[in-house]
Amino acid sequence: MSKQQQIPIYEALQSHISKNPISFHVPGHKYGRISTYPEDPFFKEILKIDATELTGLDDLHSPEGPIMKAEELLAGLYGTKKSFFLVNGSTAGNLAMIMAACQEGSTVLVQRNCHKSVLNGLKLAKVRPIFLEPEINQEWRTAGGVSVKTVQQAISRYPEVKAMILTYPNYYGIVYELKEIIELAHINHIPVLVDEAHGPHFIIGDPFPVSALNLGADLVVHSAHKTLPAMTMGSFLHVNTNLVNLGKVKEYLGIFQSSSPSYPIMASLDISRNYLALYDQEDLDCLLAEINHFKNELVKLETIKVLTFPEGHGDPLRITVQSRCGLSGFDLQKRFEVFGIFTELADPYNVLFILPLLKKGQAYPLQETLEKMKRALEGLTIKEIDEEFHPGVQRISELAISYSEMEELGMGQVLAESALGLICAETIIPYPPGIPLLLKGERITDDKLLQLKRLLQTGARFQGEDSLIKTGYIKVYSTN
Repeated sequence: MSKQQQIPIYEALQSHISKNPISFHVPGHKYGRISTYPEDPFFKEILKIDATELTGLDDLHSPEGPIMKAEELLAGLYGTKKSFFLVNGSTAGNLAMIMAACQEGSTVLVQRNCHKSVLNGLKLAKVRPIFLEPEINQEWRTAGGVSVKTVQQAISRYPEVKAMILTYPNYYGIVYELKEIIELAHINHIPVLVDEAHGPHFIIGDPFPVSALNLGADLVVHSAHKTLPAMTMGSFLHVNTNLVNLGKVKEYLGIFQSSSPSYPIMASLDISRNYLALYDQEDLDCLLAEINHFKNELVKLETIKVLTFPEGHGDPLRITVQSRCGLSGFDLQKRFEVFGIFTELADPYNVLFILPLLKKGQAYPLQETLEKMKRALEGLTIKEIDEEFHPGVQRISELAISYSEMEELGMGQVLAESALGLICAETIIPYPPGIPLLLKGERITDDKLLQLKRLLQTGARFQGEDSLIKTGYIKVYSTN
C-alpha cells in the first residue's frame, strides 16, 4: 500500500472511538453524550471524533505520532522541506509566515490586492510595506496579479527590501507571471511568501496552473477547505526554503494557532491530503468533461457572459459569469439564490462559481443548476454595461503614515465625497473577497472613491466599520 493511502489522524481517532472511551477530560460534550440536542444523531456523530490530546492521538504543537506522520505525508505530497496543518485557517498561516520572515522596521513588498490577514500581519510585524498595484483586466473588470516590470521597479527603488508577499491566484482563479517574479526576487536574495489560499489542488498538474511551490516560492499558505474536502478553517502552511528560519515559523504557529486544536478539522485535513494524493488521470478526465459540459451550456444563456481566462490559463474549478442584462453581479446573485443556487461571491459586474474537485463516479447537480439558472434569468433582456474599470494611478505606493504614527493621531469623520486627499483611518473591506479597497493609513484617491461609489450603488457588503454604509461617512486621521 502506498504511504499516501494512509490517513494517520483519522485512523487514530477511529481506533480511539472503537474502544468506547469514558471521558473524564475536555471537551465538555464527552464524545456527544452531553448535548443540548440529545435526540439529534447528526450532530452527536460529529462530536464523537472531537477529541483532545490523549494517549495515541498526538499533539499538534509537539507532534510525535499520527499528526507528525500526517504532516510528513503532506510534505511528501507537495515536495516541501516541511508542511504544517493549520486549524485556524490561512489567516494563522499568513500571520505566522510574515512574522517569521519579516523583522520589525524592514521594508517589504506587498501585492496591493492582498487578503486582510496579510495586512494584519504587516501591522503586527511593524514593517514598512511597499504596495505593488496589480494589473487590471478590463474584460473581467477586476484586478489580477502584479507584473514583472512593477516588481523590477520596486526592487530598484527599494534595494533594502527583505521580503515579498504575493497572492496567487486571485479570487477568480486568474494567474500571472509568478515564476519570473520569484526568480527576480531570489537573484536579489529576497524570500517570496505566497498566499495561495485558492490553489491547494494545483499540484494535480495541467490544465491547472503550476503551484507556487513548484515555481520556487519560499513559504506558501493553502486554504485546503477552499477546494479540497476539508472542514472550514482547515489549511496548510508549507516551508520550501532555507531563506526563512524554520524555528521561527514553528514558534509563530504556536502563537497564532489554538492550544486546543480541533481534531475534526485535523482529520479532515488528513483526509483531504489523501483525497488529493490519490487523484488520478481518470478522475481528472471525468472532472474536465463535467466542467466543459457545464460551461458550454452556460454559454447558451444570452443574458450572461462566461468569462475566459487571460491567454486561456487559469483555474478550471472557477467559472465567472458576467451580467449582460443591465443587472449588477449582486442582483444576479440574489436571483440565483431565490432558486437555491448559492455562489461564492458577486461584485458589481460578476458572479463567481467554485466547482467541486470531483472524482470519477461522483455526481454533482450541475444539470439541475443549469435548469434553475435558466428560470432565474427568465424575462431578462440583453443590456450591456459600457463602463471602463479604472486601475490605481500609482503602480508602487506607501502608506501616508506609519503604523506607529497611526497610534498617536486623532480621528474624525467626513462625507465620502469630501474625503479626497485625506488619510483613511479605517480599512474598508468589501467581503467577499476580503480584499481591502482602502487601507488604514492610506491617502484617499479619486480612483478609490470611484470604486467605492460603484460598490455602494450596486449593493456590496462590507466588513468592519458600518458607518460608511449607513451614513456615507469615512473615518479619517486628523493630521493638522
